[in-house]
Amino acid sequence: MRRGSDGVWQVRGYEEARAVLRSTTTVQAGLGIETVEKLPSGIRRPVLYRDGPEHREHRRQTARFFTPRRVDERYRDVMVRVAETQIQKLQDAGRAHLPDLSFQLAIEVACAVIGLTESRPGIRQRLESFFPEKFGKPGLTSFHGFYWLWRQNANWLRVYLGDVRPAVRVRRRQRRDDLISHLLDEGCSAGEILGECLTFAAAGMVTTREFVSAAAWHLFSDPALLTRYQAADEPDRLAILHEILRLEPVVGRLSRRTTAPLALPGRGDETVTVPAGEVVDILIDAVNLDGRAVGASSERICPGRAMTEGAGPPGLSFGDGPHKCPGAHIAILETDVLLSRLFALPGLRMATPPRVAFNDAIGSYELRDFAVVLDGAR
Repeated sequence: MRRGSDGVWQVRGYEEARAVLRSTTTVQAGLGIETVEKLPSGIRRPVLYRDGPEHREHRRQTARFFTPRRVDERYRDVMVRVAETQIQKLQDAGRAHLPDLSFQLAIEVACAVIGLTESRPGIRQRLESFFPEKFGKPGLTSFHGFYWLWRQNANWLRVYLGDVRPAVRVRRRQRRDDLISHLLDEGCSAGEILGECLTFAAAGMVTTREFVSAAAWHLFSDPALLTRYQAADEPDRLAILHEILRLEPVVGRLSRRTTAPLALPGRGDETVTVPAGEVVDILIDAVNLDGRAVGASSERICPGRAMTEGAGPPGLSFGDGPHKCPGAHIAILETDVLLSRLFALPGLRMATPPRVAFNDAIGSYELRDFAVVLDGAR
């Protein structure tokens, strides 16, 4: 652990990272929180940007939407239906871009959880516009800034009118067992619900699209691992995906700001104290390679590897502490539902490897133009 020349502390050790993420004296930083903090005080912040008792209570009340049992009973059928539809598109055309197939799956699953089930046609195009491959910086001092400010607001409005408002109208008349109904019961306005929906869209749709491509690329590139995946039952397949995710965390950096001095383990018996008001960057891709937590040969894929007590199979790829990703089980299961069917197709091969880009704001990779083909398809 060290403090960089820019004043930001960098954490690369597993134990230290988990201590930061679990601490009650750190709050969310990064992920656009500077923009959210400028909102009027009367507007409730999305759960991603809240901390403390209010945040913990919200997570407690919504935990039921993400339990493994509920995922299996309520969302597995959705995953299977959408995955088989996407596989059929590949079979009919003989060629497809994997990020397109996985994004459609992620959208429909997340919409089922959130309650965005009355959307007008075009939700995928609206979300792709909202989460473009390259972001500009909105502002009022240049044409570029004006353009991105206008585009950002226009995209918010499109998602609100096309997806959120129809769902809210239906649930104001009759509640359903989904996140939007819960938010209405909490007294949230339609605008506040829009913020929550877009937060979950980013967390549940965009990241899943990237991981499906990353996992498939590993499987295409490692014949032995692919053979093992194809022959495995579901628990073993999920173990393989967790191990790939440990090596390829979609979000490579998490940031926190200290609200009080924070003592963290250093080298040997040393303790490092981070003062209050400091930003701490947790470098997940490095943390997940910490041999003290994940064992020997940490840079190699070894499904079912022996981890230290308390360390989960994907490392800290889903975070930890109050802001740990609630949809972890959903993401892994829908990835397996799609990939297990994809790699069961005879004649499947990778036509072109993905084009790799990076989102420096969160240390995330973006995989595009990843074409797969079926030899001999009709």
